[in-house]
Amino acid sequence: MRFQFPRIADAKDHIITALLLVTAIGLMIGRYQGGLNNLRKVSITLFSYLEEPLSNVRIYRQALKTNQYLRKQNVLLQDELSRLRAAEQRNKELRQLLQFGRTSDLSLYPVQIVGKELNQVTNSLTVNAGTEEGITRGMPMVSAEGLVGKVILTASGYSQIMPFFNTLFRVSAKLQQSNAYGIISWDGKTIEELQLNYIPQTVQVDTGEVVVTSGYSNQFPPNIPIGKVVRTEPQEGKETQKVFVDPFVNLFEVAEGFIVKFKPDTTIQNLNQEYDKLIE
Repeated sequence: MRFQFPRIADAKDHIITALLLVTAIGLMIGRYQGGLNNLRKVSITLFSYLEEPLSNVRIYRQALKTNQYLRKQNVLLQDELSRLRAAEQRNKELRQLLQFGRTSDLSLYPVQIVGKELNQVTNSLTVNAGTEEGITRGMPMVSAEGLVGKVILTASGYSQIMPFFNTLFRVSAKLQQSNAYGIISWDGKTIEELQLNYIPQTVQVDTGEVVVTSGYSNQFPPNIPIGKVVRTEPQEGKETQKVFVDPFVNLFEVAEGFIVKFKPDTTIQNLNQEYDKLIE
């Protein structure tokens, strides 16, 4: 059997149809290619507009987390800074006490304040040393800044201190420059100032002048700093003036100090007693 190829004339219609089909497909593809490109462009533009707010939301959430973390770290750093400042202040106070103990000629016993009552006219302090450490009634208590008070009660391991802000407290004191002396006391009105009484009005008292213990009463050693003069007032009907003194020691802040193991000279005490008997 012989195979016969169709003639071109017979296949003309098929060839034309195929060419037309290919052309149509090409036109279709070419026509929709622009549409696809346009769709792609629109999609890219749309997603670019959507991406910005979504990105902002993501950045905002990340910023919130970062801000929360930074606030937490800030609180921790502030707490650490506060503790470091407190430790620095504590070290400064201890260095001052140590320096004072080394340079002072007084017989000092270091004590720590374990109790405070500073809300009434009969204020008091409690320290962690007593009769077992040789502490006796009447001994003064000092800090690196100056006078704190005096021992009024003792026990085996503790003592009670009457601070200068107590209406019963008295100490003989003098102005460091003029040597004019009087009695330091507290009127119980304000817990900021002491009064130096019995200073003659003829004595010139300068603001800022230092007041120290006189030693004349034989109760405290002389020259223990008490405070500085802030103002004076003449006393009506008297030849004396009242000198107001700002104490060097802040009773609310003081935490340690020294008990001065000072015992009054019994010879002077006996002479004073004999004199009192003579003038009775």
